[in-house]
Amino acid sequence: MHKVLHIDPAKCTGCLSCEMACSYEHFGVFATSKSRIKVFDFHHTGRKVPYTCTQCDEAWCLHACPVEAITVDKVTGAKVVSEATCVGCKVCTIACPFGTINYVAETGKVQKCDLCGGQPACAEACPTGAITYIDANWTGLARMQQWADKLGNQSAPAAA
Repeated sequence: MHKVLHIDPAKCTGCLSCEMACSYEHFGVFATSKSRIKVFDFHHTGRKVPYTCTQCDEAWCLHACPVEAITVDKVTGAKVVSEATCVGCKVCTIACPFGTINYVAETGKVQKCDLCGGQPACAEACPTGAITYIDANWTGLARMQQWADKLGNQSAPAAA
């Protein structure tokens, strides 16, 4: 069973611990600009919402990459960018409907959440539990699939 990042915006205080932990995990520095998770600040309401790659099943970024630099980690299920293979064309950034793949000017490559190999630093650092790493089934994905099946999401019966 794969796990996913679960984000509860109601618990986020905007402390940026997740961004700091991510940048430290991947670059060894505390620099929010290098983080693969971002906290969006809705200034007009005061709400803070962490967001990062949702590791889509469809994975448009993976399918769009012309050099196959994005692959699926067999252990975590994360869609991971191989910096050695990436040519920095940014096609994946265009393909991602959520804007969670970022071009890094210093390297000329892209980066996105890789779930830290199964121990996401952002979830471990979050003091309020706004970011947790949980079983994918807990998110209700299976229940949504069952409901969709009731509404006609089944495969067409095979022709006799």
